[in-house]
Amino acid sequence: MPNDTASSLSLVVARLPGVLIDLFPGAPRRVELPASTVKEMIDGLDALWPGMRDRMCDSRPAIRRHMNVFVDGEKATLKTRLAPGTEVFILTAISGG
Repeated sequence: MPNDTASSLSLVVARLPGVLIDLFPGAPRRVELPASTVKEMIDGLDALWPGMRDRMCDSRPAIRRHMNVFVDGEKATLKTRLAPGTEVFILTAISGG
């Protein structure tokens, strides 16, 4: 029987970048978890792999400048709503000169 939190939220899919996989051994590239916003999704990832939120978010709180979160092809914020089954792509920004 699912717990109350999981039953009240629909599952979404988080696609993690290689840098987070390297920092959190055992984390898969694709994670299904209950969430209705990007913030809830990140909180869920942090519950599974403590410290992941700090890698993705700053103290404001907001998504760090070097991290990009995309929902339906659009850049997302922590407040972005997630429909059931949504795939969320987390990417690291590429910089250089």
